[in-house]
Amino acid sequence: MSLLQHLQHTVSIIRQFTPTVPQVGIVLGSGLGNFKAELEIECEIPYGDIPHFPVSTVEGHGGSLIFGKVAGKQVVCMAGRFHYYEGYTPQDVAYPIRVMKMLGIELLLLSNAAGGMNHAFHVGDLMIIKDHISLFAVNPLLGPNEPQLGPRFPDMSEPYSHALIEQAKVIAERAGLQVYLGVYCGVTGPTFETRAEYNMLHILGADAVGMSTVQEVIVARHMDLPVFAISVITDLGIREDHNTITHAEVLEAAAAAEPKMAAIFKGLVAAL
Repeated sequence: MSLLQHLQHTVSIIRQFTPTVPQVGIVLGSGLGNFKAELEIECEIPYGDIPHFPVSTVEGHGGSLIFGKVAGKQVVCMAGRFHYYEGYTPQDVAYPIRVMKMLGIELLLLSNAAGGMNHAFHVGDLMIIKDHISLFAVNPLLGPNEPQLGPRFPDMSEPYSHALIEQAKVIAERAGLQVYLGVYCGVTGPTFETRAEYNMLHILGADAVGMSTVQEVIVARHMDLPVFAISVITDLGIREDHNTITHAEVLEAAAAAEPKMAAIFKGLVAAL
């Protein structure tokens, strides 16, 4: 089966669970699964029941596709995402983004937990991603192109919607939330970066680093899907006095900052 046939098969099975046509797709990063509580859940499908879907294997990530409402709008939410370091291909990692697009979404909201490399950052800060560096992650568009899905050479001059970023800044200001704008660097993981690597990535222009997101964004833009993404800064790898990072600490910091991220996501959905 071709990629397009796989996608059509996946969508047809999901339609057996729910006929809902979502307007917005949401992907929750490490420790950010509690956003599920913001949803008026109408249908929840375990990943294991969806053909051609991978299954989350990482602590802090759920494992279901959730349909429901946020601010009165229909959304589909991935409670748990997939990563290249789990052994999945880049195409597997980004497959659910294509599925959500074919289900009808017009906007993609992404969240992640990231290591801060900007000296102004503190643990718990929010960074709206204005651009990314994806050279350290394998591109999910390698291989034959499906013209029905997008062009062979997609433009990436605006991977994150400028209009949505401006909207989010207004929402944050009205809610009294401090947000930063920055560049996210995607790496493979699963190791956290060395001090030298943090310094190198910061010199290259990155403000935060993480093990997800960029492959999802590339596929979204390939399908002409507008994207907004936000990082919760869960650790400060640039600090010289302390560079020991654990996944448990990342999850704890993400959970603490989640209400701020949720407020921005809800505001963007409500503004549609």
